[in-house]
Amino acid sequence: MDIRRVTSFDAVLAAGHLFDGPPREDATRAFLADDRHHLLVAYVDGAPAGFASGVETIHPDKGVEMFLYELGVDDAFQRRGIGTALVGALVELARERGCTGAWTGTEKDNAAALATYRKSDAELDFDTVAVSWGF
Repeated sequence: MDIRRVTSFDAVLAAGHLFDGPPREDATRAFLADDRHHLLVAYVDGAPAGFASGVETIHPDKGVEMFLYELGVDDAFQRRGIGTALVGALVELARERGCTGAWTGTEKDNAAALATYRKSDAELDFDTVAVSWGF
């Protein structure tokens, strides 16, 4: 498995099957033009197998944090540690960029997401199902 930060329109299109819908050209180009937006794609034997997207957010009392916006792994590649590796890579990118932490949210019944976040050493708040990685 090879995880790469995707920065080209063509690479996004090639991984388009991983998203909820086809990538829109206007949204894709705007996403790629903003250096606070990050798209990591995991490749297995050269094929896009999963992705994680993250957005740097800023708040007056927290500084810059990485929000894990979306995580997805193609059905054919699930249960191979790809999601956990993508989360780990995004958290590491957040550290490299000087973020004060990373966070996301999920549903209480999303067992796959919760297992992935547990494996990535996240702190889980089961009242709100907030997920965070403190630095």
